[in-house]
Amino acid sequence: MTEHKPIRVFLVDDHPLVLDGIRSRLQEEPHIDVVGQANNGKEAIEKARTLQPDIVLMDVNMPVMGGLEATRQFKEELPGIRILILSMHDDQEYIVKLMHEGASGYVLKDVSSDELIKAIEAVYQGSTYFSAGASKSLFNNFDKATGGQESNLTKREETVLTLIAEGQCNKDIARTLDISVRTVETHRQNIKNKLDIHTAAGLARYAIEHNLIKLS
Repeated sequence: MTEHKPIRVFLVDDHPLVLDGIRSRLQEEPHIDVVGQANNGKEAIEKARTLQPDIVLMDVNMPVMGGLEATRQFKEELPGIRILILSMHDDQEYIVKLMHEGASGYVLKDVSSDELIKAIEAVYQGSTYFSAGASKSLFNNFDKATGGQESNLTKREETVLTLIAEGQCNKDIARTLDISVRTVETHRQNIKNKLDIHTAAGLARYAIEHNLIKLS
């Protein structure tokens, strides 16, 4: 997957101990290269212009410029850089707003270091990733009522779309729904064709923006 070049990760958090701990753990992984760090979003954008990381792993609440505004500016100025949020907040509104602004994933700070690495790998490959707590908050009010009318998705396609938006791969979806991987691939392609959206991140944003989930 990443044997030819490491995943270049940039860390953004206003707590030095958090930065040191994450950096120390990620540096144990030969396929991950921590290329820099910053204490707020403004500093992160300035440094990222030069460093050009693959992924920015960023907190939400920070001085000077927080994660929401920083995500917005990253997507405007440096759209090739993927944003993975690492936060203590599991509030659905936080997650929805950050996805609207272009974040590719949301991980709570209570996850294991192994899961954080899994999230980095998934986002690097172009998928979305939500840790279990974030996923529960984001999708517990999934509302299928509007999806079929606007997009002409079948009930099964709506279910597959939800699982894609949660960051599940084809094999995981097949296991969850007790169907074959080939059937999942067919559903995924049908969804992409019907919605004219061809990335997992785009499908996740569609699920949010078209009321497939609703704020509490």
